[in-house]
Amino acid sequence: MNETAVQPFDQRIRYWTVRVAFLACLPVILLGVPVWWSGIAALLKLLGTLLVIAAILYRFWAILYIGGRKNQRVVQEGPYSMSRHPLYFGTTLGALGFGLMLGSVLLAALFGALTLGILVATASREERFLRAEFGPDYEAYANRVRNRVLPEPGLFTTPDEVTFVPKILRTNGGDALGFLLVLPLVEVIEWIRDLHLAGAFPIF
Repeated sequence: MNETAVQPFDQRIRYWTVRVAFLACLPVILLGVPVWWSGIAALLKLLGTLLVIAAILYRFWAILYIGGRKNQRVVQEGPYSMSRHPLYFGTTLGALGFGLMLGSVLLAALFGALTLGILVATASREERFLRAEFGPDYEAYANRVRNRVLPEPGLFTTPDEVTFVPKILRTNGGDALGFLLVLPLVEVIEWIRDLHLAGAFPIF
């Protein structure tokens, strides 16, 4: 097949992969009981909440730069000057935060590793299209910005002004704010645990 015939990655694959991974982890989430002292558990929940907020802000920041320009040109300013897929870094932060909010370093590491692994694989598939679509421009960008997901702050650059399309910002910004659903979700999970219907094994 000719390179120019490469199609953009079907994002539904990523959505369903993440959902299946979450369902696979659900027994551990509901049956596990954190064993930390209450003060440490409260600190973990606070750190997790801050990470979820950071995830929302980071994704929103990336959307300001990519909104309306995805698959149209090689965006390489702002968060895109530090990693090639900053939206995925924001998502990984949110997954880590979710695990910590549940009071478990183990769940945070599990969710973070699973999310990062899925998104790195997704980014690799997406870049097949980007390389075919933009050729030398994308190759030059990839050679300069080596990291797919994890940012390298020393590479940061940004123009003096950034323009955005309000309609697209509203649509994509809603996606970033979707991480706010993690907050009531954690409360529901804690309520289920408190019913003593769960609690089959301790988690750290």
